[in-house]
Amino acid sequence: MLKILMLKCKEAMISVLPVTAIVLLLHFTPLVSLTALEVSVFLLSALFLVLGIGFFNLGADIAMTPMGVQVGAGLSKSRNIGVLLSVSFLLGVLITVAEPDLSVLASQVSAVVNGTALIAAVGVGVGLFLVLAILRIVTKTGLSNILMIFYMFIFALAALVLERGNGGFLALSFDSGGVTTGPITVPFIMALGAGIAATLGGKDAGENSFGLVALCSVGPILAVMSLGLFAKGEMVYELPDYSVESHLGGALKHTVFEVMGEVALALGLLVLFFLVVQLVFLRLPRRKLYRIAIGIFYTFIGLVIFLSAVTVGFMPVGYRIGYDLADNNCVMLVVLGFILGLVVVLAEPAIHVLKGQVENVTSGTVSKRSMMIALSVGVGVSIGLSMLRIILGFSILYYLIPGYFISLGLSFFVPRLYTAIAFDSGGVASGPLTSSFILPLAVGACVAVSGASAVMQHAFGIVAMVAMTPLITIQVMGFRAVMAGKVRDNIMMKRILDADDEQIIDFM
Repeated sequence: MLKILMLKCKEAMISVLPVTAIVLLLHFTPLVSLTALEVSVFLLSALFLVLGIGFFNLGADIAMTPMGVQVGAGLSKSRNIGVLLSVSFLLGVLITVAEPDLSVLASQVSAVVNGTALIAAVGVGVGLFLVLAILRIVTKTGLSNILMIFYMFIFALAALVLERGNGGFLALSFDSGGVTTGPITVPFIMALGAGIAATLGGKDAGENSFGLVALCSVGPILAVMSLGLFAKGEMVYELPDYSVESHLGGALKHTVFEVMGEVALALGLLVLFFLVVQLVFLRLPRRKLYRIAIGIFYTFIGLVIFLSAVTVGFMPVGYRIGYDLADNNCVMLVVLGFILGLVVVLAEPAIHVLKGQVENVTSGTVSKRSMMIALSVGVGVSIGLSMLRIILGFSILYYLIPGYFISLGLSFFVPRLYTAIAFDSGGVASGPLTSSFILPLAVGACVAVSGASAVMQHAFGIVAMVAMTPLITIQVMGFRAVMAGKVRDNIMMKRILDADDEQIIDFM
């Protein structure tokens, strides 16, 4: 086990190293003024980040993925669709309510929306759309048709929210879709889909195993936007204390214990759910349960280390870089946003789970390397465009409407497998490192350009952009594969037609 952990940490180090190198390089330029304390804490946090990702990936392989597959397969084999859908709805609500990032989201809008109401609405939204995702697998319905209907409904609802003067909810609504698909929920939900598709997915089981994360991201957007229709009062954003000093000393201990409590709650509810399914449906042998228990422990340790490290070291540095660059050189802010996007996605924990499942399901047709290139380019473009939006100060809808129009349009020209992978990738790419490093970067830039009062309108929405652009880049990758196949077929046919008849051997 130690050997595997070391291998996972080595992979994590390769992922974290580019981000660390860029921050250090900026430190030695006049564009950013990081203190010695900020640099020291950042470097130490980067080391812990490597260890946290290593433990998390090991735990996901040993526990989270097998748990999801076993639950999905076990419930499907009962052939009781009512039980399958009811349990799935309950699962969607539980894992969403326990997601730590959702609590942070609720605190941002507590002045105009009751936090408990927001969490409950988002939880029900995810539960309902998880049921819809499973019904899609059972009925073998195309994902693109469902997404087309609901995104058209989302943009119609956005128009109503704007008409009521609650435009501050728009960016927050789209961000919530990425926030609720966190590192705990993604591996389990993806594996759940694989388990159900293996039993009920038919001949397209590989394709049907994707799409759960994509649809679960729609529920929160609709839930928050619906609350925005009835919210009264001005949305107030309270700028957090991003200084390194605020996270050291006694505050560090408080941060670690707070993260431990949040992770324990989220994992605890998931484990409790699994144990109930185990007693009623699965009845797995003790050897497998023991292995899963070890994997859950590794997952817990990994997430606590990871989330504590990004909170203590990456959030303050992200904010400082964004503020200084926007204050000194706006062009460099856009360029750096693109470069950071290229590399920051490498360090997202759930990305490693997604890459492995995609390569396994497609039997290597979609390789890990091609996935990472498409994701990196997509996230790079999204963060670069988001920095441009902060500088110019326009609505997030100017990006999202044409972006989703293009991505949904591409779904009619590429294999359905690529569409399902693309929409799942969007939810996975917008993980905790995005919200804990890239979002503070955007907040810092927005404060420098327009002040703290503009953060809700101009800085928020960056998570939504990170979730949207991979939809386009991965489907473009699929379109390229389709066109390359047609070109090869045409060349082969031309060679056959142009062949010399005398070289053809007649066996008659």
